[in-house]
Amino acid sequence: MSESAGYLRYFPYAEPYDHQREAMAAIRAALEDRRDVLFEGATGTGKTLAALAPALEYARETDKTVVITTNVHQQMRQFRREAAAIAESEDVRAIVFRGKSSMCHIDVGYRECQTLRDTTRELVEAEREEARLEREQRALLERMQEGDDAAAEGRSAIMDELDAVEETVGDLADQPTCEHYYRNLTADTADFFAWLYDGVRAPEDIYEYAHERGRCGYELLKEGVEGVDLVVCNYHHLLDPGIREQFFRWLGREPGDVLAIFDEAHNVEDAARDHARRTLTEPTLEGAREECEEHEDPRTDAAANVVGAFRAALATAYDTAFAFGEREQVGTEWYDLAIDNDDRRDELTLAFLREYTGPGVHADVETAIELGRDLDAQYERAYREGERDVRRECQVLQAATFVEAWLAESADAGTYPVVSVRRDARGDGAMGGDGGGRAGDVYGRAELYTCIPERVTRELFEGLAASVLMSATLRPFDVTESVLGLEDPETLAYGQQFPAERRRTFVVDGPALFASKRDDAGVQETVTAALEDAIRFTPGNTLAFFPSYAEAERYHDRLDVDATTYLDEPGTPARELRQTFTDDDHGVLLTSLWGTLGEGVSYDGDDARTAVVVGVPYPHLDERMEAVQAAYTETFDVAGEDSAGWRYAVEVPTIRKTRQALGRVVRSPEDFGARILLDARYTERAEIEDPGFAVRGSFPPAERAEMVDLEPAKLKYAMLNFYRDVGAYDGEPPAP
Repeated sequence: MSESAGYLRYFPYAEPYDHQREAMAAIRAALEDRRDVLFEGATGTGKTLAALAPALEYARETDKTVVITTNVHQQMRQFRREAAAIAESEDVRAIVFRGKSSMCHIDVGYRECQTLRDTTRELVEAEREEARLEREQRALLERMQEGDDAAAEGRSAIMDELDAVEETVGDLADQPTCEHYYRNLTADTADFFAWLYDGVRAPEDIYEYAHERGRCGYELLKEGVEGVDLVVCNYHHLLDPGIREQFFRWLGREPGDVLAIFDEAHNVEDAARDHARRTLTEPTLEGAREECEEHEDPRTDAAANVVGAFRAALATAYDTAFAFGEREQVGTEWYDLAIDNDDRRDELTLAFLREYTGPGVHADVETAIELGRDLDAQYERAYREGERDVRRECQVLQAATFVEAWLAESADAGTYPVVSVRRDARGDGAMGGDGGGRAGDVYGRAELYTCIPERVTRELFEGLAASVLMSATLRPFDVTESVLGLEDPETLAYGQQFPAERRRTFVVDGPALFASKRDDAGVQETVTAALEDAIRFTPGNTLAFFPSYAEAERYHDRLDVDATTYLDEPGTPARELRQTFTDDDHGVLLTSLWGTLGEGVSYDGDDARTAVVVGVPYPHLDERMEAVQAAYTETFDVAGEDSAGWRYAVEVPTIRKTRQALGRVVRSPEDFGARILLDARYTERAEIEDPGFAVRGSFPPAERAEMVDLEPAKLKYAMLNFYRDVGAYDGEPPAP
């Protein structure tokens, strides 16, 4: 790559690493060919700037907009810092865009905000028209006073118009409006945009700046986003089809005018599923039934017939699915129950068709949707005209559109119909009417779960000008290509670029921690001893990752160490826990690998020196996961593979999670640390003796080459030697 490469002007630091230069050249060439890029780079390899620099240059040359997106708040802050560094030396307009819910000054829902915004805009437009007509009538009045007889006729017509507009203004002024948005439309906002583009502002700063001036920062951002060079945003702005359409409209761009960079792209698969899922709860069905009773409309009979039958079917489906004693075990979190059948429609659909009686289910569903749309329009008018303080949501419309989708899609390949239940802990009438609502009641939810994420992502990637998907754990690339629906992407992979002598990866040949072995006393003793050795010989903090929170708690209670122990539990504020842990100088944090502290969180320098992954943390293989496996097997199985379903849905995501956890330590050239895999299935021996259970081969070759297999008793000596070699101990090291 030549030093004169144009994109180097967007690199804000002295010199890129050699691998960054190589990556920038490859990404630029791929963008010119409108090819997507899969870019794996170990922690600290400078992926963000390696992708941003060529993307910004190509976008400037071809009149495109760059959107960089992540699902990790910490990464959004990092992107803002990188963008600010670029903007200090280059004329780049960049903004950080966040969702309405975190930017709203009056805390209203989306539909209510939309209505307030529309009414406010109509009011301002009417006031402007009123002012224009007032100016015209004054001018005509002056001409009349000067003897212009023709002006009288014109003024009479203007006065008629003015009377009508004044009445409109009065009516609109009586309706709910948003004062913040009103000021956006009526005040001079040049000061805001001058401030906004004089740097790269954080969403919190935008909110405060607007709030102090009584304006709506979110709506101002929407106005200001058109014409910018770079936007930093959350995944949902691109992965949610409805939000994406609006987002591109705010940008003033078609999809083909957008270059997208996805950070932590190994998470796109799950995020796409989350954005594709649709749900309908029993309380919503009960609310829809009550809504039908409120209105005298001949269509309510058909609508009540549909929602009543579906609600009864939902209750039948979960009652039938419960095993003996299972209902009593249901807690306040959603709990899945299997209703799918291999040889016929799912149990909810069958129960619905049995419950329904009428002239035709599809005709009644269409009638219910039609009624729902009309009721929704009535609620909109009532709110706009000040008859209601809150914009009412139409539950008939929600229920009927879901039932329509259920009938059409629940049997589709790649869609998993599922019923979930949970216990009502509020006791506030959540079920409504005679539907219960007492604390302790169990109620249900129907869900259409999309197993194949490419149903969401293929259309997105085909529409964009190009995309760069980057992560420290994207390999194996063939799996990423398949599940996201990418066609012939450019692939780049860069391993650890920091000095190899400042890191070690130890594989402890201890017991294979199958779920069936975790209660074994001997297994627990071996694991506990290895953990205690790892903690004792670490000159600083230790991170310990487990297959579940329950396993983390088990070993937290067993440890006997002089370090401070920190237990991450479900519902614990992760940010505060992380801060307390990193403020320590000899602590151990025990958490689930599937929690929030295993990836996307930086532990730099002294924050953590050793990371231990205990076991092979396969996810809980429930019916939903089995459905994903089955869909992947059916869609992606190729000759020579035992099961693409297991590999794509279970093994690859598990190893990616493991690699992410190991990457929490050694995050800069000056840093050092040890990574420990504690399970025989990671060893080279397992590959030879029991390849069906071995997982070492799922790691990239360069990472496998660094793995050092050890017996459990040898771990403390290996750690002592490593940390002593890098001069990590302050004073005498621990004695083995």
